[in-house]
Amino acid sequence: MTQVDTLASNATLAPSREAPPASRSRWFSAYFGTPGNALITILCLGTVFALAKLAIGWLFVDATFVGTPAECKATSGACWPFLSAKMRYIFFGFYPFEEQWRPLTAMLLFLGACLVSMMPKVWGRGLLIAWVAVVLPVLYVLMAGGYFGLTVVPTTQWGGLPLSFMLSFIGLACALPLGIALALARASSLPAIRVLGVGFIEIVRGVPLISILFMATVMLPLFMPNGITIDKLVRAQVAIILFAAAYIAEIVRGGLQAVPNGQVEAGHSLGLHYWQIMRKIVLPQALKKVIPPLVSLFIGFFQDTTLVTIVGLLDFLDTVRTAMRDPQWQGIAVLEGYVFAAVVYFIFSALMGAYSRFLEQYFRTTHD
Repeated sequence: MTQVDTLASNATLAPSREAPPASRSRWFSAYFGTPGNALITILCLGTVFALAKLAIGWLFVDATFVGTPAECKATSGACWPFLSAKMRYIFFGFYPFEEQWRPLTAMLLFLGACLVSMMPKVWGRGLLIAWVAVVLPVLYVLMAGGYFGLTVVPTTQWGGLPLSFMLSFIGLACALPLGIALALARASSLPAIRVLGVGFIEIVRGVPLISILFMATVMLPLFMPNGITIDKLVRAQVAIILFAAAYIAEIVRGGLQAVPNGQVEAGHSLGLHYWQIMRKIVLPQALKKVIPPLVSLFIGFFQDTTLVTIVGLLDFLDTVRTAMRDPQWQGIAVLEGYVFAAVVYFIFSALMGAYSRFLEQYFRTTHD
């Protein structure tokens, strides 16, 4: 190849630096390509700017960061001293004030255990044993007391963020294997098992969560023998598990249908029985396909734990509402509590969404 051919080849391969990128021209034409698009873009930018100016003014510029209710009432901005005065109640509810280090420790331990469990390298039977034999018993002892000199605290005094975590994350963790079993039952070739699976899923999905909570809290004690009662928190937890399992079952069933039948036939040709095929071939592929809808369901149930207020339990959002009814702050702190609750829910929901994307990328790069 001559020197002229080499230069021509390099000129062909090198991208042109004078021409603007195609993406930039598409972006400009989409927002300013026509007079109508330009007008809509300008109006939207003006609206966003005006709303941002109002929000920044209320949140920071005109806000009161230190002071009394009277000082907050004299200003037009946010009253952040309300949060500092009610923070412990918002997080822990009616839990005894001098014992609130226990739910704080339990919450930190729970979040730390969840963080470790999110790493695929530690997945296995040992992680499950650690949760069942160590983490959950320690969490219960810290919250309930009665051991190692800890004061007994009944579940009626549990509330705030620890209660929301327990009802949502522990409930969904227990609902996931039950939902997978229900999905397999609905897809089973045995008529009796299939009818039971379909009946449970359709009945539970056909009624709202509120009605199931009412049944678990009001109707179930009527069918219990005299002198036998089940803790209200346990009843609400079981109701959430059963309700979530029905929805998880339908999501997993969609993943099972997305796995080609040839995968099952290949398992049979290798001499594997039904459970080996499901555990080693079908379920790993099905669960990998339904990660986004499963995480969306988990986020929804994490936010729907506020419904337990109808059965006398105070979760995180309910403690925020109760704190705002304090006569000392009533009429002064109107939005601050809801803004703080929205930030907390957004943080945990965004983290779950980010973890969902991480899992999709992990399975795509390691198993595809």
